Amino acid sequence: MELTRKLQSEIRALHTRHGRKKSRLCCCEGLRAVRELFAAAPELVHYCVCTPELRTALPYPREPITVSNREFAALTGTVNAQGVLAVSEQPPEPPATLLPEDPFLFALDRLGDPGNFGTICRTLLAAGLHELWFTGGTVDPWSDKSIRSALGAQFRLRLRSFPDLNSMAQQATTFGYRNIFLTDPHHGENCFTTPDLFDHSLIVIGCESTGVGELPGARHTLIPMPGNFESLNAAQAATIFLFESVRRHFVASGVK
Repeated sequence: MELTRKLQSEIRALHTRHGRKKSRLCCCEGLRAVRELFAAAPELVHYCVCTPELRTALPYPREPITVSNREFAALTGTVNAQGVLAVSEQPPEPPATLLPEDPFLFALDRLGDPGNFGTICRTLLAAGLHELWFTGGTVDPWSDKSIRSALGAQFRLRLRSFPDLNSMAQQATTFGYRNIFLTDPHHGENCFTTPDLFDHSLIVIGCESTGVGELPGARHTLIPMPGNFESLNAAQAATIFLFESVRRHFVASGVK
């Protein structure tokens, strides 16, 4: 297989939201991200492109297209090209009737930074969860920047999108997740002492600039900040919440 002009145009188009939406493909770049894609969903891979140095670095599902370092640099969306990329189908959203397996749901409301999004994907997996929900206005999970930041972690998650917080909360309630918590930097229940925070709940992290939107009937929860600073980075806040759930699990099970 050769790197034709058609394939070059296809790869470049995947650096745009319009190109991804039209083709339902995405570009997964970097050794660790591509390795994660191969491990999680090799059936989605259409083809791989790599430099000679990376030719034997991965168990490619099929014969890769080998190009020079200069040719590869012209394809990539990064300043320092990592020498390997894979063009893959975007995994479909799970059926609306498929029940989540997680003890609580974690969600994002209009989160705009792909770096934060990717870090949260990795943290979710590290905390043992399988789903990530998000509202319209959230960064594209399948952009090249989101995939690089997550190191391909989104290929192991069930991603569910919703138009807004109301529709998300309605779906969570339908699935039996009865408590809705909106994170707030200044007001709400203490995330370290609220007993039912992770008991069949939906926990929502807001966008970096304005926080979570309004949702009637939802409870607010905060991370105590003795230093009285304005707020934490969204990915940092997500990590604290997710690993508070891990801490409680180990305490409840008596594991030291």
